[in-house]
Amino acid sequence: MKKIVCFLCLVTFCISFGQQKGQLRKVATIGFLNVENLWDTIASADYIDGTKDISNPAFHRSVPLDSLKYLETTEEYRGEWSDALLKGKKVVRKQILADDFTANSPKNWNTKNYKIKLANEAKVISEMGAQYTKSAPVIVGLIEVENRQVIEDLIKQPALAKYDYGIIHYNTYDARGIDVALIYQKRRFTPTNSLKKEVKIYYDGKRSYTRDVLVVTGFLDNEKIAIFMNHWPSRSGGEARSLPARNAAAVVLKQQMDSIRLKDPSTKLFAMGDFNDDPVSSSLKNHLKAAWAPKDVSPEMPYLNLMYPLYKKGVASLAYQDAPNLFDQIIVSGNLISDQVGKEYSVYKTEVFAPPYLINREGNWKGYPLRSWNGDKFTGGYSDHFPAFVVVQREAN
Repeated sequence: MKKIVCFLCLVTFCISFGQQKGQLRKVATIGFLNVENLWDTIASADYIDGTKDISNPAFHRSVPLDSLKYLETTEEYRGEWSDALLKGKKVVRKQILADDFTANSPKNWNTKNYKIKLANEAKVISEMGAQYTKSAPVIVGLIEVENRQVIEDLIKQPALAKYDYGIIHYNTYDARGIDVALIYQKRRFTPTNSLKKEVKIYYDGKRSYTRDVLVVTGFLDNEKIAIFMNHWPSRSGGEARSLPARNAAAVVLKQQMDSIRLKDPSTKLFAMGDFNDDPVSSSLKNHLKAAWAPKDVSPEMPYLNLMYPLYKKGVASLAYQDAPNLFDQIIVSGNLISDQVGKEYSVYKTEVFAPPYLINREGNWKGYPLRSWNGDKFTGGYSDHFPAFVVVQREAN
């Protein structure tokens, strides 16, 4: 098997914008990681209570299978899953992977391994950007979480508990039952609004369910920002066949980013996540309109893909079908780009975080991310993706 050379480097890769030497700065890390199927050990199902306000997370939640007998349901629903169509109904949908992550499954997913998994992910989060900020990230996006409970368990880990993270999470209609979420340090980020936007895709006229785009607005140290967490449709079935699905996700994301930017141009925007496409893919270049260089940012190309310079250097965040890809990306609005440290936050550094302990050192997968799963076997590893982060800076008060 080919070895992915760029994964063998033992240093993190970064791009940075200008700064003034000796100047006192205030800094913050914003990043994300794919936690590779962070599931608890309890078989569960989606319970949708359409009699409640659909903007309330209680409308759609994950519940243990043995609790279903205590819940009121109006029907065995077999129609399309969407907030609008489920309004006024109380229904249940069993998750495709509901039985996989239990002690009785081939994965033998037990409490001991679950605790190892939680500790591993907490360690990675706590160290992202710490070499620049001396602290854990202020805002962290999470990809492939099962439900809110696993996030609660994650932020209680010793490596993270002292940072007092808050949680923003919505259950989605993803067929596998996995979601995206956001955690944030309450002392530095104050959320003002959050919502989820469905990405509706169809194959041969049949609806395929994927993750929603999570949109969060708020104040980072009193500066207005917006975060857009993404986990776009995979390349299952081939890149060409699946590309329209990612194009559709790009359209949804751009609509949300444009809406906030046009309403208040001072808001600083961060779109991040696993896009299942590279920076040069048409979904990001042509549909999201993400420029590759600061000089190319314009009213027609209003956003900057911070990962393109890394991509050009051969940096990758995963290996897909034994080839390097940079699917994990961060895209920002033009008002975050500056050659000088000013009174407002601007981009300082962007990295794919790949310390030695996240890299597989032996076997057929040498040089790849040290993933948690090899088939049904739990390896004790971390993820099949390297995480990414951006450090922002401004003058210290």
